[in-house]
Amino acid sequence: MTKTVNHWIGGKTVEGASGTYGPVTDPATGAVTTQVAFATVDEVDAAVAAAKDAYVTWGQSSLAKRSTILFKFRALLDANRDAIAELITAEHGKVHSDALGEVARGLEIVDLACGITVQLKGELSTEVASKVDVASIRQPLGVVAGITPFNFPAMVPMWMFPIAIACGNTFVLKPSEKDPSAAMKVAELLAEAGLPDGVFNVVHGDKVAVDRLLEHPDVKAVSFVGSTPIARYIHTTASANGKRVQALGGAKNHMLVLPDADLDAAADAAVSAAYGSAGERCMAISAVVAVGSVGDVLVEKIRERAEKIKIGPGNDPTSEMGPLITAVHRDKVASYVKGAAAQGSEVVLDGTGYTVEGYEDGHWIGLSLLDRVPVTSDAYKDEIFGPVLCVLRVDTYEEGVALINASPFGNGTAIFTRDGGAARRFQLEIEAGMVGVNVPIPVPVGYHSFGGWKDSLFGDHHIYGNDGTHFYTRGKVVTTRWPDPADAPTGVDLGFPRNH
Repeated sequence: MTKTVNHWIGGKTVEGASGTYGPVTDPATGAVTTQVAFATVDEVDAAVAAAKDAYVTWGQSSLAKRSTILFKFRALLDANRDAIAELITAEHGKVHSDALGEVARGLEIVDLACGITVQLKGELSTEVASKVDVASIRQPLGVVAGITPFNFPAMVPMWMFPIAIACGNTFVLKPSEKDPSAAMKVAELLAEAGLPDGVFNVVHGDKVAVDRLLEHPDVKAVSFVGSTPIARYIHTTASANGKRVQALGGAKNHMLVLPDADLDAAADAAVSAAYGSAGERCMAISAVVAVGSVGDVLVEKIRERAEKIKIGPGNDPTSEMGPLITAVHRDKVASYVKGAAAQGSEVVLDGTGYTVEGYEDGHWIGLSLLDRVPVTSDAYKDEIFGPVLCVLRVDTYEEGVALINASPFGNGTAIFTRDGGAARRFQLEIEAGMVGVNVPIPVPVGYHSFGGWKDSLFGDHHIYGNDGTHFYTRGKVVTTRWPDPADAPTGVDLGFPRNH
């Protein structure tokens, strides 16, 4: 019998009432292993209502209570790393070590949330005028929502809800319907840690659920990670409904390799960053920009390494890369490679015919490497979100920077060089939100914030770090006057307070 994933509302599992379900497949076999209930508008409303009711007390709870629960949750999360990673591998397909790494990066944000007390400290100025003090404080928003993608079903939600609930908000999560089980496991662990019912809720579904969250009057803020077209839609729709929005979109991350770079290190980095997690990550390096004469040598080094990567089921310890999430996505990724030569690229490696013995129905694709890719080609212009690496050639550093800055995306970028002056210029001149210097995937640690520029981010706040705290709280300034008891009443004064 097919397993069913239902909703988590008010601290317990709630069976889906819509009668509509989505399939969840094992990407390694192509078999449908689970069905996930799709929420109706009424079910989304029930989750928001549970969160609203819980906010009455959670929003006024002490920081000590919140921190205590989060510390317990952190311990449970740590103890259940393998169990969560297994769920990720079973539904997403990434190899177990990669899934464990995802959980570890999520734990990093839970660590930050456990110490949120420091970030929530206010400010006080005394005697700004005679017997007048001014204090600035930050308060929670209320009910907030997160809409998260399939590629990191545990990590990306943990970029959002730990900080949100640590700040005193309550949370409704709409995870990807393609791999929903990790979110449900997290909900169970939060309940086990003592989180009050309704503070964290999970509803599954499609556009019906998403649109209801975007328009619901009791949802005060929406966090999103996904493709640029959907990020733009989320931002436009939620903003029109008066909500605060952080919507992280797609990417086309470039790696600039200068002639003085360590080419072995650059090739290692390019292969890891382009093909890790089967390229299904918004911080993947999908375009290498080779400067001057290094292109031929660099492409050959990348090819040699790519050909040795072992592709197989994510639960096989010897596998280094797993399948893609769905057959439809696999076919879309393959179409870019199949059409690359006609659009002017040299196809160095074509992984579109790859299969794994014994798993022929899995969503397999091999590693593809395209050289001398024109900037006009679809393989360069679009976010492919698969194991396809494009190499572009330029003559100078300046030409490389201009090429990168011309991209509509500005998520992450990297430079490989031994020249500190060139690296310093690059980090100042490049138009991207996250920059690596000899670091191919510059995802910030938890106490710095993650976010891009241009079409990679819609909204004013990056995610987690200080920006996360600011996004999930709003400022209030309180001006007080406490007259000295010895002072005689002075009567009504309609003017500004005297400041001397």
